[in-house]
Amino acid sequence: MEPSQTKRINTPYIWTFTTYFTEGFPYTIIRQISSLFLRDLGLRLESIGLTSLFGLPWILKFLWSPHIDRFGTKRYWLLQMQGILIGVMLLAGLFAPLSWGPQAIGILFFIGSFFAATHDTAIDGFYMEALDTEGQAKFVGYRVMAYRIAMITGTGLIATIGTTTSWALAFFVAAIIFGLFFVYHTLFLPNPEQQRFSPKGMLGLFKNRIVLLGTTGLALLIVAIRLFYQSAFYKSLVAQTPILKKIWFSHWIAALLFLSLALLIVFRDLIKKAIAKNPDSFYSKAFFTFIDREKIGVILFVIIFMRTGEFMLSTMVAPFFVDLGIKVHYGWLSSAVGLPCSIGGAMLGGWMISRYSLRRVIWPFLLLQNLTNVLYMIVALYLNQFTQQNTGVSSPQSIGVENLLVIAGVHGFDQFAGGLGTAVLMTFLMRLCLKQFKAAHYAIGTGLMNISGVFVGVLGGFLCSWFGYGYYFGFSFLISLPGMVAIFFLPNFIYEKKSN
Repeated sequence: MEPSQTKRINTPYIWTFTTYFTEGFPYTIIRQISSLFLRDLGLRLESIGLTSLFGLPWILKFLWSPHIDRFGTKRYWLLQMQGILIGVMLLAGLFAPLSWGPQAIGILFFIGSFFAATHDTAIDGFYMEALDTEGQAKFVGYRVMAYRIAMITGTGLIATIGTTTSWALAFFVAAIIFGLFFVYHTLFLPNPEQQRFSPKGMLGLFKNRIVLLGTTGLALLIVAIRLFYQSAFYKSLVAQTPILKKIWFSHWIAALLFLSLALLIVFRDLIKKAIAKNPDSFYSKAFFTFIDREKIGVILFVIIFMRTGEFMLSTMVAPFFVDLGIKVHYGWLSSAVGLPCSIGGAMLGGWMISRYSLRRVIWPFLLLQNLTNVLYMIVALYLNQFTQQNTGVSSPQSIGVENLLVIAGVHGFDQFAGGLGTAVLMTFLMRLCLKQFKAAHYAIGTGLMNISGVFVGVLGGFLCSWFGYGYYFGFSFLISLPGMVAIFFLPNFIYEKKSN
């Protein structure tokens, strides 16, 4: 193939799409399709609830992400994980028709979730290695678009094949789709990075006593939390305190992540001295360099609370549509209205960040994102009579075409503004990543970002039942204000353009 042809094939306009499609596709299969598949095969809800464990690696991936920076290259890890994930999908297809297939696939997906989370970390790191700061902002819209299309492919095509034809065929089709992207990446994905150490060097980590003790301790802690959830003592606590039903296993893991970084900040002087005694401790440096920054308290506050209002809104939008009596319209509102607006917002947001700088657009974009909550508040209060009439009824009263169009407009604006906010958030997190620790720092940032989303889901139902939808949406806007105000106190280095 001519060099000019190869250059056209491996342009960022193509590989940005393909890599982030392959990031979103396994996540959709493991995290969303799995529960549909297991329920379709008749498993109990209690067993399906265990699929929440599949999300654990996406919270914990910050623990092993420094090794992706140190050993091999991001391209190497990306391809290795994709090869393994193809095997996971093929095995799922083989297991699906068997009597013990659901249980086997449950275990397979849990193991596969660790490879998928590692795959995500490698792709995020590769993106930052292959593009400079301006390019990262420019193509952030392509990332969001590709990820959303991957989710539609999973929840649309693969789920439809599984529920109408056979799940074996569905998983085989998923493997074929993913395999085509794997072939393209193997042949044409650029290799912008020189490896520091051979991947074989990771085998030496297992001989390290501290690593063994730390890994064992973490595993025992996770098992202990899980056993506590199944204990009679916890069940008695739930009976006395109903809110505990909303606190899941993943919530405790997210809390441990936040606590671990908080302790790093508190004891960072002691940690700095310890690292000075062992200058080759790459793993320790990855975490310490993330929190040893100017105004790190403000940075962490913004990461955690930047999307709190958005998370509060999104947890109650679907229930609001149901109680309003428009659940039958949810499909086209999400796909025909929400998805194009979301992609358009992300594409425009990436272009405007590249054109006008992050500093100039970060606050207006986040303000637009959170003003959606106010629009939902107005709509919910205006249509409150329909909510009261249609909640819990089998044949809801029509809200009328004009009101439905208003809802479609608000939902479209919500998704468009959310796309702008996503572009800002991704760019903001990438600016936090130091050159030597790109994969590790981005994994830490995304883990922290999800903390507020994890916990507002616990309180959302209670607050909404107390206040009603209208005042709840208004309250969610007020919750977003601290994060927006904190933006004005961010250090200047966040807005500085850096080359790779």
